[in-house]
Amino acid sequence: MQTFVRPSVGAHAKTLEGRWYVSPEVFEEEQRRIFARDWICVGHESRLEQPGDYFLVNLCGESLIIVRHGSGAINAFYNVCRHRGTQLCQEPQGHLIGSIQCPYHAWTYALDGALLAARNMQGIAGFDRADYPLHRAPLRIVEGFLFLTLRDQPETLGGPLSVLHDKLLRWNTAELKEARSIEYDVAANWKLIFQNYSECYHCPVIHPQLDKLSPSDSGRNDFVRGPVLGGYSELRSSASSLTTSGHSSRPPVGAVDGEDVDRVYYYTVFPSMLLSFHLDYVMVHTVEPLAPNRSLITCSWLFDPKAIEAPSFDPTDAVEFWDLTNRQDWHVNELTQRGLSSRAYRPGPYANAEGLLHAFDLHYLSVMR
Repeated sequence: MQTFVRPSVGAHAKTLEGRWYVSPEVFEEEQRRIFARDWICVGHESRLEQPGDYFLVNLCGESLIIVRHGSGAINAFYNVCRHRGTQLCQEPQGHLIGSIQCPYHAWTYALDGALLAARNMQGIAGFDRADYPLHRAPLRIVEGFLFLTLRDQPETLGGPLSVLHDKLLRWNTAELKEARSIEYDVAANWKLIFQNYSECYHCPVIHPQLDKLSPSDSGRNDFVRGPVLGGYSELRSSASSLTTSGHSSRPPVGAVDGEDVDRVYYYTVFPSMLLSFHLDYVMVHTVEPLAPNRSLITCSWLFDPKAIEAPSFDPTDAVEFWDLTNRQDWHVNELTQRGLSSRAYRPGPYANAEGLLHAFDLHYLSVMR
């Protein structure tokens, strides 16, 4: 039995100083201490349905190829030819017919990274194709979600996501399929995205369509410290859904029933993932910091494959609801970013409804310091 608590903050809890959001030096330190070392969520494996399907990921200045092999395995390779260093893939996503070929000198690699062909290298003394596979990056799949890291010898993935294991199984995330995805280029620091997601203090002001379906003061938290934070909010009407109509004809996902039918669960997974569990879909945001004042956010909607296969399937009601909500959030996050850059900004007091923001600050500072 989980124990849920109301959001709250300790005495004298205040927002972070402005430099944590605007300083290039802080941003570079984050890249080194956090994003080059941690496990980073890069999406759901259903993006790669067929062998040869691939997409590119940019992480700490590195370009990586995420590709499905003919065996079904998914690999992550640095997008760098072993000959002269030329980038291999240029399009952000696509389909490879059995191999990856360098556009410069046509060195050709299998989808497992092995060097298949190196033109005119047969007579080079000491050259062995087996010595020149693509450089691999560690990649793990956790109930359908793809995580990679730049560390050569990473820690075992499990700590952050292990606390969500029951939810991932209950919503059957390993079998869900991505039906729609939208990218947002937001002029705000990545931490503002996480913090905004973690409170509904702003919801009656910024999201009237959300507050109409889910009371802004109904939030309860089941994780209040560490890399995973969050809990649930209640729906005003039983078995409703966060869609443009407030309802859905789609059946519950996975094994969702009981009290979960009337709730939406929201979690932040430090430092790259926002995950929400709904009655009839799962939504995931991945967050990529581009600069101190710029973030690339990808929002994806996952549904049961049987629902997707139905002739009447249309995810527009969920997508449009959250696309509106996202854009409302990004706008106010950009306004906050501008204000944080002012010489007049000073840390302000957190409200009780912002307890998770203070918890995020504490975890973030523990990693940075």
